[in-house]
Amino acid sequence: MLDVALLGTGGMMPLPDRFLTSLMLRLNGKYMLIDCGEGTQVSIKMLGWGFKNIDVICFTHYHADHVAGLVGILLTIGNSGRRDPITLIGPKGLKKMVDGMRIICPELPFELNMLETENITDNFKIGNFEINSLKVEHRIDCYAYNIIVRRAGKFDIKKAELNNVPKAVWGELQKKDKAEYNGIIYTPDMVLGEERKGIKVTYCTDSRPIKELVEFAKKSDLFVCEGIYAEDEKLEKAIEKKHMIFKEAAQLGKLADVKQMWLTHYSPALTEPELFEQDVKSVFEKVELGYDRINTKITFENN
Repeated sequence: MLDVALLGTGGMMPLPDRFLTSLMLRLNGKYMLIDCGEGTQVSIKMLGWGFKNIDVICFTHYHADHVAGLVGILLTIGNSGRRDPITLIGPKGLKKMVDGMRIICPELPFELNMLETENITDNFKIGNFEINSLKVEHRIDCYAYNIIVRRAGKFDIKKAELNNVPKAVWGELQKKDKAEYNGIIYTPDMVLGEERKGIKVTYCTDSRPIKELVEFAKKSDLFVCEGIYAEDEKLEKAIEKKHMIFKEAAQLGKLADVKQMWLTHYSPALTEPELFEQDVKSVFEKVELGYDRINTKITFENN
């Protein structure tokens, strides 16, 4: 199962009850972040999740409201006792951004592995997190992310016997990439059926509602999408700033046929997004207005 939490739902500047943009995911005791706005470490503390096992941090882009919390996060992770490397993923310019930030935290007890996503789509595998990226439409290079948790097929005893796999490694092959017995290497495909439906979470901010996002978010278990303005009359401003209004985001979720959708990245002028809930639900019923530390548990389907 995958736990997902929005740590901050604000855009541009934090408010007393709203931190800046960040999403946290937890899988088998390991964590990842997407974006790291101001206040992220405080919100993690309030949520009660940990710091030490944050293995990967992805950045959509390098505007301050998405990265300004990085230094605090790195220092807090260091103070938690972590010594294993952390992977950072982001658009071109990642190293330059991180090096600039680290002027005020030059010493960390762990290494930073930096991976830049330069193509329109790139794929990464960090632990059990499979990360896909899509270049979207903002004022600077910006990427949406899919987080996919794959699920192996069921154990197939007939297949195992047909492939002459010893019973001694049946259990091992259901958990590991390979197993050795009497000098022979065996692999999971020799004992498992077809891969079952996994879990998919899509995260997009900041962007206009481009058509590629529909396919990218298709059938997501959870689609987290920006909606910086609620009012229809703000559409022209959203187009100018390369953002979305609520109804545009909801329409993306509807077209992508997602199971659940959260809106996030609200303008600081939008102090009561809940007033527009019924308006946006008229476009797509499965939309929920995100708030700081909203969280859910996504489980595998019974199959």
